[in-house]
Amino acid sequence: RRLKRAGAARGWATPPAPSPAVLEWGPGPAGSPEVADGDLWEPFAGWGGARTRKAIFTGEESTMAQPERRTTMGLVVVAALFVTTLITANIIAVKLIAAGPWLLPAAIVIFPVSYIIGDLLTEVYGYRRARQVIWLGFLCNLVAVAAIWAGQVLPGAAVWDAQAAYERILGLTPRLLAASFVAYLAGEFANAYVLARLKVATQGRWLWLRTVSSTVVGQGLDSALFLGLAFFDTLPLPVLLQLVATQWLAKVAYEAAATPLTYLAVGVLKRVEGLDVYDRGVAFNPLRVVG
Repeated sequence: RRLKRAGAARGWATPPAPSPAVLEWGPGPAGSPEVADGDLWEPFAGWGGARTRKAIFTGEESTMAQPERRTTMGLVVVAALFVTTLITANIIAVKLIAAGPWLLPAAIVIFPVSYIIGDLLTEVYGYRRARQVIWLGFLCNLVAVAAIWAGQVLPGAAVWDAQAAYERILGLTPRLLAASFVAYLAGEFANAYVLARLKVATQGRWLWLRTVSSTVVGQGLDSALFLGLAFFDTLPLPVLLQLVATQWLAKVAYEAAATPLTYLAVGVLKRVEGLDVYDRGVAFNPLRVVG
């Protein structure tokens, strides 16, 4: 009050009192992530009580951490789990399992989890963070493949008698690798894009609809591209189509069954991180890793 009276005595204009939900106009503090003109910023508590800022786009909430808090422990854990599920799935996919009359790769037990984690990334942290983690997963998978190949070509010791088993289980042809990489990138980016778009379209409602719909598109692309590129000239078309449909339906059913866990994980992350990103005005170019 004293400052206000002193300012009035000196002829200073008294600024209008901000509304309780809005403390500051503009693009945020220096060094903050780029946001659109006219965004509103509001401080609130995030991970471990750290202060973050919330951006509000024309009534829709979109949050971004301050520069020093942009990479949080929650994001690190989610990214690590994403990469782990991806690499593990690629290693165990060589084994086929019987699910009643259907044959499925053993990776069915873990690979759909990467899509669930991808949903968490996009839903909580936004498409830009999901895009970075998808490319991180691609890089880590490439490193793992290179290491496995190096182990295969290195000369074995005299007591090593399992070279054939090593090559049979871990050795992949360049064609299979290429099909795997293409399917992964197409499926994951489609999953993130559909979920981000639907979140804005539904104004954050019906999470189950967004996660299942994005999985239908992403897993459909993944299954069709991998099996199509890998086996289009070695399997009859009816058999190939049956394999695609079986894997696609199994992965979508997995996601649907995990919906309660997805709701729980999303709720916990949003509450702990203090984040709920709406991707409005975001460049969805999958090749744009930074920004």
